[in-house]
Amino acid sequence: MQDLPHQYIVVARAMPHGEVKINADAVEPIISAPPVEFGGPGNRWSPESLLVASVADCFILTFRAISRASKLEWVSLQCEANGTLNKADGATRFTRFDIQATLEISGETSETKAHRIMEKAEQNCLITNSLSAPTHLKAEIIIK
Repeated sequence: MQDLPHQYIVVARAMPHGEVKINADAVEPIISAPPVEFGGPGNRWSPESLLVASVADCFILTFRAISRASKLEWVSLQCEANGTLNKADGATRFTRFDIQATLEISGETSETKAHRIMEKAEQNCLITNSLSAPTHLKAEIIIK
């Protein structure tokens, strides 16, 4: 990892109506639009879905880094994130994130160690640590 602080620059561009084009260096642009719940078409990534996707993605990447450092062998990890948007303190905001993580391990891998690392991934995810809404992890381990 590079020394902190890190800077991440994203440019979003739009016309008065229609989609928003989001660009960052060296990656494919993303086209976004409001979700159906806010009158959008429902066929594009929205800021809301991108935020929830960041929670799921960060959980997996954090788990990968911690499991590598802990020498935990695993087969696959699926993470479903659910963000609840609601009114709170007079503002519309995300009030909760639920993570359903399913980890597949071999019979030789310690289930206890795997659970512990999943919990560490939840506690150390920089995205959820940057948000004010609480995160709740439901971890499941499947032994192959």
